[in-house]
Amino acid sequence: MHKLSTKKAFIAYFAFGWLLLIVADRVDELRVYQGATIAVTTLAIASIILLTGYSGQVSLGQGAFLAVGAYAAALSQTYWQSPFWFTLLIAILVSAAFGFILAFAAGRMSGPYLAGTTLALAVGLPTLANQFSFLGGETGLVYDAGLPPERFGEEFTLYKWFFWIAAFVVLIAMFLLRNLLNSRFGRTWKALRANSTAASLCGVNVAQSKITAFTISAGVAGLAGALLGMVSIVAPSAFPLSLSFTIITGAILAGVTSLLGSMLGAVILVVIPEIADVIAHQLGDSEKITTNLPGFIVSVLLILTVLFSPNGPAEAMRKRKEQHAKH
Repeated sequence: MHKLSTKKAFIAYFAFGWLLLIVADRVDELRVYQGATIAVTTLAIASIILLTGYSGQVSLGQGAFLAVGAYAAALSQTYWQSPFWFTLLIAILVSAAFGFILAFAAGRMSGPYLAGTTLALAVGLPTLANQFSFLGGETGLVYDAGLPPERFGEEFTLYKWFFWIAAFVVLIAMFLLRNLLNSRFGRTWKALRANSTAASLCGVNVAQSKITAFTISAGVAGLAGALLGMVSIVAPSAFPLSLSFTIITGAILAGVTSLLGSMLGAVILVVIPEIADVIAHQLGDSEKITTNLPGFIVSVLLILTVLFSPNGPAEAMRKRKEQHAKH
């Protein structure tokens, strides 16, 4: 049964990937860029869902791991001339190692203490990046995926190439995460989140399980950071504290227990500025409205989600589907 569901999931991911590539070839540059941003944000939100929704650990500074992954990838490309695909692997390994080191503290802390530690990292790391010249300072480092293959033709732009890469990498990562969370690791993490004491009495090594979850989550975030560096820049300004809060917001809107819902959260975050622009235009293009409206819309959505669907719309739809199936 599990193998059958995995096979169906693979077919679904594969078909969805082809659909994305076909659509990306028929839309303008802005939409393609937004599509790449949605893909990267989806993966970043998925790292929070793995950490919080499954193992019950809270991180308020996930943007720090994105920064570590982005800088690791950019440094390996800049100073070692590593192939692009290898730099993605380096981003995963370095950020996972960074998370593993932090996880020793995370295994002994919980609640506000762990959240405060990760928050401090998100605040401090961009500042540290300005102190070392080899990290590029404020201007940052150049990190790119190279030019698209000539056989794709002149109309195949650089943004389309970025989208293809981001979509391909994120789909593979999400498929692997889906299998991981459906395995005994995912079940163990769920038991930890529900009741760590009961899980310990059942023979679960609580500290080791938390360290594993934290390490994998950091690696996933690092991969998202490398992809973000590809579509933007690798500089302190690309990884502000607000990035961590944006990722958390997307996770809450999607539902912290729903991996597939992470895409919904990413879409909402990317679409909200456009909706805000349209509303601001209708209200007279006031600079004050244009600046504050996106944050206001996000705040309203968060309040509505907490009040009416605390586990997120994706989880609510899944439960409704299960209830219909029973009847």
